[in-house]
Amino acid sequence: MSLLKLASLTCIALALGACQSVFQPKPLAFTPDASEQVKAGCKGDDCPLVNIETVHFAADPKLDALIEQSLLKMTVNSPDDKLAPSLSAYREQFLRNADTRNSMYLQAKVREQHDDLVIIELISYLDTGGAHGMPGRGFINWSRKDQKAVTLQDMLLPGQENAFWGAAKVAHNSWLINSHLGNDPQFVKDWPFQKTPNVALLKDKVVLKYDVYSIAPYSEGNVELSIPYSRLNGIIKPEWLPGRG
Repeated sequence: MSLLKLASLTCIALALGACQSVFQPKPLAFTPDASEQVKAGCKGDDCPLVNIETVHFAADPKLDALIEQSLLKMTVNSPDDKLAPSLSAYREQFLRNADTRNSMYLQAKVREQHDDLVIIELISYLDTGGAHGMPGRGFINWSRKDQKAVTLQDMLLPGQENAFWGAAKVAHNSWLINSHLGNDPQFVKDWPFQKTPNVALLKDKVVLKYDVYSIAPYSEGNVELSIPYSRLNGIIKPEWLPGRG
Protein backbone atom coordinates (compact mmCIF):
# COMPACT_ATOMS: atom_id res chain seq x y z
CA MET A 1 0.00 0.00 0.00
CA SER A 2 1.40 3.39 -0.95
CA LEU A 3 2.19 5.96 1.73
CA LEU A 4 -0.31 8.37 0.15
CA LYS A 5 -3.13 5.81 0.30
CA LEU A 6 -2.22 4.88 3.86
CA ALA A 7 -2.32 8.53 4.91
CA SER A 8 -5.73 8.96 3.26
CA LEU A 9 -7.17 5.93 5.03
CA THR A 10 -5.78 7.14 8.34
CA CYS A 11 -7.43 10.53 7.92
CA ILE A 12 -10.74 8.90 7.09
CA ALA A 13 -10.53 6.73 10.18
CA LEU A 14 -9.72 9.77 12.32
CA ALA A 15 -11.89 12.28 10.46
CA LEU A 16 -13.22 13.74 13.70
CA GLY A 17 -9.87 13.67 15.44
CA ALA A 18 -6.30 14.76 14.94
CA CYS A 19 -6.19 14.73 11.13
CA GLN A 20 -8.84 17.40 10.90
CA SER A 21 -6.77 19.75 13.03
CA VAL A 22 -4.18 19.83 10.23
CA PHE A 23 -6.71 21.66 8.07
CA GLN A 24 -7.67 24.34 10.57
CA PRO A 25 -7.99 27.72 8.79
CA LYS A 26 -5.48 30.41 9.61
CA PRO A 27 -6.77 33.01 12.07
CA LEU A 28 -8.41 35.93 10.35
CA ALA A 29 -6.08 38.92 10.47
CA PHE A 30 -7.33 42.07 12.17
CA THR A 31 -6.09 45.54 13.06
CA PRO A 32 -6.71 47.17 16.47
CA ASP A 33 -8.17 50.68 16.43
CA ALA A 34 -8.24 52.69 19.66
CA SER A 35 -9.14 56.33 20.22
CA GLU A 36 -10.24 58.65 23.02
CA GLN A 37 -11.73 62.08 22.51
CA VAL A 38 -12.65 64.73 25.09
CA LYS A 39 -15.33 67.38 24.62
CA ALA A 40 -13.89 70.30 22.68
CA GLY A 41 -12.75 73.21 24.83
CA CYS A 42 -13.03 71.26 28.10
CA LYS A 43 -10.09 70.91 30.49
CA GLY A 44 -9.81 68.91 33.69
CA ASP A 45 -10.57 65.42 35.01
CA ASP A 46 -14.36 65.78 34.75
CA CYS A 47 -14.51 66.45 31.00
CA PRO A 48 -16.92 64.29 28.99
CA LEU A 49 -15.12 61.74 26.86
CA VAL A 50 -15.70 58.85 24.47
CA ASN A 51 -13.23 55.95 24.40
CA ILE A 52 -13.56 53.46 21.54
CA GLU A 53 -11.44 50.33 21.14
CA THR A 54 -12.39 48.13 18.24
CA VAL A 55 -10.90 45.82 15.62
CA HIS A 56 -11.04 45.91 11.83
CA PHE A 57 -11.06 42.90 9.50
CA ALA A 58 -9.95 44.15 6.10
CA ALA A 59 -10.47 40.71 4.55
CA ASP A 60 -14.03 40.41 5.89
CA PRO A 61 -15.98 43.67 5.42
CA LYS A 62 -19.27 42.06 6.50
CA LEU A 63 -17.83 41.22 9.91
CA ASP A 64 -16.28 44.68 10.10
CA ALA A 65 -19.67 46.31 9.48
CA LEU A 66 -21.44 44.00 11.96
CA ILE A 67 -19.00 44.89 14.74
CA GLU A 68 -19.64 48.61 14.26
CA GLN A 69 -23.40 48.11 14.10
CA SER A 70 -23.34 45.94 17.25
CA LEU A 71 -21.36 48.55 19.18
CA LEU A 72 -23.78 51.25 18.05
CA LYS A 73 -26.73 49.21 19.34
CA MET A 74 -25.06 49.16 22.75
CA THR A 75 -25.31 52.96 22.85
CA VAL A 76 -29.12 52.87 22.82
CA ASN A 77 -30.22 53.23 26.44
CA SER A 78 -33.81 54.46 26.11
CA PRO A 79 -36.69 54.16 23.65
CA ASP A 80 -36.05 57.75 22.56
CA ASP A 81 -32.44 57.12 21.57
CA LYS A 82 -31.79 56.95 17.84
CA LEU A 83 -29.07 54.77 16.37
CA ALA A 84 -26.18 56.86 15.04
CA PRO A 85 -25.06 56.05 11.48
CA SER A 86 -21.45 55.42 12.54
CA LEU A 87 -19.20 55.33 15.59
CA SER A 88 -17.68 58.66 14.55
CA ALA A 89 -21.14 60.23 14.34
CA TYR A 90 -22.06 58.78 17.75
CA ARG A 91 -18.91 60.20 19.31
CA GLU A 92 -19.64 63.68 17.98
CA GLN A 93 -23.26 63.46 19.10
CA PHE A 94 -22.39 62.23 22.60
CA LEU A 95 -19.74 64.87 23.21
CA ARG A 96 -21.96 67.64 21.89
CA ASN A 97 -24.73 66.83 24.39
CA ALA A 98 -22.76 65.38 27.32
CA ASP A 99 -22.69 66.97 30.75
CA THR A 100 -19.69 67.10 33.07
CA ARG A 101 -18.42 63.68 34.21
CA ASN A 102 -20.31 61.88 31.45
CA SER A 103 -18.36 59.31 29.48
CA MET A 104 -18.85 56.31 27.22
CA TYR A 105 -16.49 53.40 26.69
CA LEU A 106 -17.04 50.99 23.78
CA GLN A 107 -14.89 47.98 23.04
CA ALA A 108 -14.88 45.09 20.59
CA LYS A 109 -12.17 42.49 21.08
CA VAL A 110 -11.36 39.09 19.59
CA ARG A 111 -12.13 36.62 22.36
CA GLU A 112 -11.13 33.55 20.33
CA GLN A 113 -10.69 32.15 16.84
CA HIS A 114 -11.11 28.43 16.24
CA ASP A 115 -12.38 26.17 13.47
CA ASP A 116 -14.65 28.27 11.26
CA LEU A 117 -15.50 30.79 13.97
CA VAL A 118 -14.36 34.23 15.07
CA ILE A 119 -15.71 35.09 18.53
CA ILE A 120 -16.01 38.82 19.20
CA GLU A 121 -16.77 40.08 22.69
CA LEU A 122 -18.55 43.44 22.91
CA ILE A 123 -18.22 45.72 25.94
CA SER A 124 -19.80 49.04 26.81
CA TYR A 125 -19.72 51.27 29.87
CA LEU A 126 -21.84 54.40 30.20
CA ASP A 127 -21.00 56.78 33.03
CA THR A 128 -23.54 59.51 33.64
CA GLY A 129 -21.80 60.89 36.74
CA GLY A 130 -23.68 58.79 39.29
CA ALA A 131 -22.38 56.37 41.91
CA HIS A 132 -21.40 53.92 39.20
CA GLY A 133 -21.72 53.47 35.47
CA MET A 134 -23.76 50.92 33.55
CA PRO A 135 -21.81 48.17 31.78
CA GLY A 136 -23.10 46.15 28.83
CA ARG A 137 -21.89 42.92 27.25
CA GLY A 138 -22.48 40.95 24.07
CA PHE A 139 -20.97 38.40 21.67
CA ILE A 140 -20.71 37.83 17.95
CA ASN A 141 -20.15 34.22 16.83
CA TRP A 142 -19.04 34.85 13.25
CA SER A 143 -18.98 31.97 10.77
CA ARG A 144 -16.38 32.69 8.12
CA LYS A 145 -17.78 30.02 5.84
CA ASP A 146 -21.41 31.14 6.06
CA GLN A 147 -20.57 34.86 6.31
CA LYS A 148 -23.09 35.38 9.11
CA ALA A 149 -23.46 35.64 12.86
CA VAL A 150 -24.46 32.31 14.39
CA THR A 151 -27.50 32.68 16.66
CA LEU A 152 -28.56 30.34 19.44
CA GLN A 153 -31.24 28.94 17.12
CA ASP A 154 -28.50 28.20 14.56
CA MET A 155 -26.44 26.39 17.20
CA LEU A 156 -29.13 24.06 18.53
CA LEU A 157 -30.61 20.88 17.16
CA PRO A 158 -34.40 21.09 16.61
CA GLY A 159 -36.40 20.94 19.81
CA GLN A 160 -33.38 21.26 22.10
CA GLU A 161 -33.78 24.81 23.43
CA ASN A 162 -35.23 23.67 26.77
CA ALA A 163 -32.41 21.14 27.14
CA PHE A 164 -29.85 23.89 26.49
CA TRP A 165 -31.28 26.14 29.16
CA GLY A 166 -31.44 23.14 31.48
CA ALA A 167 -27.67 22.72 31.03
CA ALA A 168 -27.28 26.47 31.62
CA LYS A 169 -29.21 26.16 34.88
CA VAL A 170 -26.80 23.44 36.01
CA ALA A 171 -23.93 25.84 35.23
CA HIS A 172 -25.73 28.52 37.25
CA ASN A 173 -26.04 26.16 40.22
CA SER A 174 -22.30 25.43 39.97
CA TRP A 175 -21.58 29.16 39.98
CA LEU A 176 -23.72 29.63 43.09
CA ILE A 177 -21.85 26.85 44.87
CA ASN A 178 -18.36 27.98 43.82
CA SER A 179 -19.06 31.61 44.71
CA HIS A 180 -20.69 30.57 48.01
CA LEU A 181 -23.66 32.77 47.15
CA GLY A 182 -25.83 29.65 47.14
CA ASN A 183 -25.34 29.45 50.90
CA ASP A 184 -27.63 32.46 51.26
CA PRO A 185 -31.28 31.40 50.78
CA GLN A 186 -32.39 35.01 50.41
CA PHE A 187 -29.90 35.58 47.58
CA VAL A 188 -31.13 32.46 45.77
CA LYS A 189 -34.72 33.71 46.14
CA ASP A 190 -33.99 37.29 45.07
CA TRP A 191 -31.73 36.41 42.12
CA PRO A 192 -33.13 33.36 40.31
CA PHE A 193 -31.71 31.89 37.11
CA GLN A 194 -32.52 33.77 33.90
CA LYS A 195 -31.83 33.26 30.22
CA THR A 196 -29.40 35.55 28.40
CA PRO A 197 -28.96 36.45 24.71
CA ASN A 198 -25.16 36.53 25.20
CA VAL A 199 -23.87 33.08 24.22
CA ALA A 200 -20.40 32.31 22.83
CA LEU A 201 -19.07 29.11 21.23
CA LEU A 202 -15.55 29.02 22.63
CA LYS A 203 -13.01 26.34 21.81
CA ASP A 204 -13.39 24.37 25.04
CA LYS A 205 -16.80 25.44 26.35
CA VAL A 206 -19.93 27.46 25.74
CA VAL A 207 -19.98 30.72 27.69
CA LEU A 208 -23.02 32.72 28.81
CA LYS A 209 -22.51 36.35 29.85
CA TYR A 210 -25.07 38.23 31.95
CA ASP A 211 -25.87 41.91 32.28
CA VAL A 212 -25.62 43.41 35.75
CA TYR A 213 -28.80 43.15 37.83
CA SER A 214 -29.98 40.10 35.85
CA ILE A 215 -28.94 37.17 38.08
CA ALA A 216 -26.90 39.06 40.68
CA PRO A 217 -26.52 42.56 42.16
CA TYR A 218 -24.24 45.15 40.57
CA SER A 219 -21.38 44.25 42.90
CA GLU A 220 -21.03 40.84 41.20
CA GLY A 221 -20.39 42.44 37.83
CA ASN A 222 -21.17 40.68 34.54
CA VAL A 223 -21.50 37.07 35.65
CA GLU A 224 -20.08 34.49 33.23
CA LEU A 225 -21.32 30.89 33.22
CA SER A 226 -19.55 28.01 31.46
CA ILE A 227 -21.04 24.84 29.97
CA PRO A 228 -18.61 22.10 28.86
CA TYR A 229 -19.36 20.61 25.44
CA SER A 230 -19.65 17.19 27.06
CA ARG A 231 -22.97 18.34 28.55
CA LEU A 232 -24.25 19.50 25.18
CA ASN A 233 -24.07 16.26 23.17
CA GLY A 234 -27.36 15.88 21.36
CA ILE A 235 -28.20 19.52 22.06
CA ILE A 236 -25.78 21.52 19.88
CA LYS A 237 -25.48 20.71 16.19
CA PRO A 238 -22.36 18.62 15.52
CA GLU A 239 -20.95 21.17 13.07
CA TRP A 240 -20.52 23.69 15.90
CA LEU A 241 -18.55 21.36 18.14
CA PRO A 242 -14.82 22.19 18.06
CA GLY A 243 -12.97 20.05 15.54
CA ARG A 244 -16.14 19.17 13.67
CA GLY A 245 -16.80 22.34 11.68
